Amino acid sequence: MRKKENANFIVPLFAVFAAVMFIMAFISLRYSVIIFLGELLLALAATVVVVMSIVNLKRYIAAVLTSSIRQMFKEEARNIDDIRMPAVILGPNDEIIAANHLFKEMVCRKEEPLGDNIKKYLPDDNADAIFDKNGVDTNYSDHWYIAFGVRHEYGATVYFIDDDTYKTNSDEYVASRPVVCIVAFDNKDELERETDNSEAIQVTVAVEQAIVKWVSATKGFYKKMSGGRYVVVMEERDIKRFFEEKFRILDDIRAIRIHDRMNATVSLGIGHGGSSFKENEQWARQALDMALGRGGDQAAVKKGDSYQFFGGVSKGIEKRDKVRTRVIANTLTNHINNSSNVIVMGHRFSDLDSVGSCIGMWSAVVKGLHKNAYILINRQQTLARSLVSSFEKAGFESIFKSEDEALDLLDDHSLLIIVDTHSPNFLESKTIYERCSRVVVIDHHRMMVNHIDKALVFYHEPTASSASEMTAELVQYLGHGSLSRLESEALLSGIMLDTKNFVLRTGVRTFEAAAYLRSNGADTVEVKRLFSNSIDTYKVKYKLVSEAEIFNSCAIAVADEDIPDIRIASAQAADELLGIENVKASFVLYKTGKTVNISARSLGDLNVQIIMEQLGGGGHQTMAACQLENTSMAEAREQLVSIISELDVSKEDPNH
Repeated sequence: MRKKENANFIVPLFAVFAAVMFIMAFISLRYSVIIFLGELLLALAATVVVVMSIVNLKRYIAAVLTSSIRQMFKEEARNIDDIRMPAVILGPNDEIIAANHLFKEMVCRKEEPLGDNIKKYLPDDNADAIFDKNGVDTNYSDHWYIAFGVRHEYGATVYFIDDDTYKTNSDEYVASRPVVCIVAFDNKDELERETDNSEAIQVTVAVEQAIVKWVSATKGFYKKMSGGRYVVVMEERDIKRFFEEKFRILDDIRAIRIHDRMNATVSLGIGHGGSSFKENEQWARQALDMALGRGGDQAAVKKGDSYQFFGGVSKGIEKRDKVRTRVIANTLTNHINNSSNVIVMGHRFSDLDSVGSCIGMWSAVVKGLHKNAYILINRQQTLARSLVSSFEKAGFESIFKSEDEALDLLDDHSLLIIVDTHSPNFLESKTIYERCSRVVVIDHHRMMVNHIDKALVFYHEPTASSASEMTAELVQYLGHGSLSRLESEALLSGIMLDTKNFVLRTGVRTFEAAAYLRSNGADTVEVKRLFSNSIDTYKVKYKLVSEAEIFNSCAIAVADEDIPDIRIASAQAADELLGIENVKASFVLYKTGKTVNISARSLGDLNVQIIMEQLGGGGHQTMAACQLENTSMAEAREQLVSIISELDVSKEDPNH
């Protein structure tokens, strides 16, 4: 004890001595380098003595404290070896003051633990959880334990329960759970039509070899089915690896080309996390339907009610045929004939495609099937005022109904036809949808997770250019009526809007529909007038374009608040921004009330649907949108920029 008291006296003296020597050394530097070095060495030696003395003093204090606590827990320390599991007693600073032989042998591997802080044997981020009722899982020396702690007046006692075997078996059980994957060769029929028999066989073999190579890297197997489909069964450990590599199999198969103009593509529907093989298989089928409904060339993974999507780069392959359209028309005819009346509606803030397809369906029901039909529309929020006005001037103002008027028309036998959307969140009137038990959906947008699932007829064609194109085909099989000039122009305006005047997403069927409408008297000059803007809207559009910023090959424009007709101007500005060199996608942000709206466009190089889905919206590969509730413009722009910054535009794939 006397030595420690002497240390307490000597330490301050050496500290003062070291400080004085440092000062004298720097003063001597002006006169003699030798004296400076000598004094500096003395100062450093004194500093070392001070540091070592302080360390020894701390050790002495800790030893005295530990000895005192051991005396206090002498009985507990003596009995700790009687505990039939690893256990330690902690001091007031969570240091180990006693440990039984099981802790030393099993946890410490015969190393001396006394004096160690208990956190050494616990996870860094959750050490205090040992005092919760469930304890904490900890892994030390590659061995799993559950650590439980009980605090008392002077410290705590911690018990370690060996559950390594359970943890190892549990992890293996989870990792080996079955996963069912259904692979669909998307464009097998199209490739066979475009090539001769030998080339088609080569492509099919190349695709199958890519699938075999993909499956061979797992512990699973695959089975070929008919119709270009394959069933793959693998384990949960494999699906985690595919998540990390973002399903590179999609890229491998897309690299298979014919004549440098056509790529092979596949879609994957994957079900995992279910209670049985059967449930995973059902989820895999639902996931594949979702992947195909979104245009194919992607993987859809379903676990419970949630989906994850990977890929979706290629433009959809047009696979529709008129046989299916005729079958849908026949089914729809039966439902209309069994209805008391028909209500037709589109999405909120209806545009020319939404209103045009509504008018086309109204005409088919009234003229072709001689049933009462009405169009539900919000006149204050529609973006197709010019089209609505032209019909009202022609004497058809009674066909347009408000929500309250439509509610009065509903009964148990009413039929609701929804066009240009399949999401209950985007409907013109959610109330009408919820009140009507008989629903038909006609839409071309890529499938969303939250879609209408109670429809009598769900006519969904993601490869169609517009809902107006689908309607123009349907009306030819509904009854024996014919479209008037005004009705044909309404449908043609919808097609021209969504195709950007026949530039985007046009297929053979698009021009066939346009030719049919033209044969019914549609005047392209009159249709062009439906797109006319006021001078104020025109100025707003070009103000947005002139103030846009380019970021990672994406043009972003932010509109001022309280601008009239901002929805029309923003959509047109987004289209206009695509004409700028090296711009692959455009985004226009504008605010309505407390909601920030984003209008997104692309020419197909980037899938703006996937970008908007990350913000809670949706749409098409080349045209999408979203609404952010209770968000400032700055916050919305920051979220959008954050997503865009992660895009690798060189690969033209927003998922990589």
